[in-house]
Amino acid sequence: MYERKIPVDLSCPLRLTMSLIDSKWKSCILDELRCRTLRPSEIHKALPEAAPRVLDMQLKELVEDGLIAKTIYPELPPRSEYTITPLGMTLIPIIDAMLAWGEQNKELFVRKYGAISAQ
Repeated sequence: MYERKIPVDLSCPLRLTMSLIDSKWKSCILDELRCRTLRPSEIHKALPEAAPRVLDMQLKELVEDGLIAKTIYPELPPRSEYTITPLGMTLIPIIDAMLAWGEQNKELFVRKYGAISAQ
């Protein structure tokens, strides 16, 4: 797992929270898992622009942080699923606020990036 060169400031709640969801895809993964359990391939399909290796690393970190749970079924071939945990669900209001802010400020993104494609 990635080791930080600069330690997290334990006295700052904002930095602590950001240390858990600071990567590009973690918030998106939590958002995808908010209502349903998904297999790794379903997460990869939901976020096709993310590199598979990056998603796998971030899924592993989310499991280690207790924000999602991974269940491995002992069958052949092995099957696994990811589910958001109660702790992970506590971050959903933050993600909802980010979604609302992005929706309210679309013009900023249009100016910055050009036309926004519908997905």
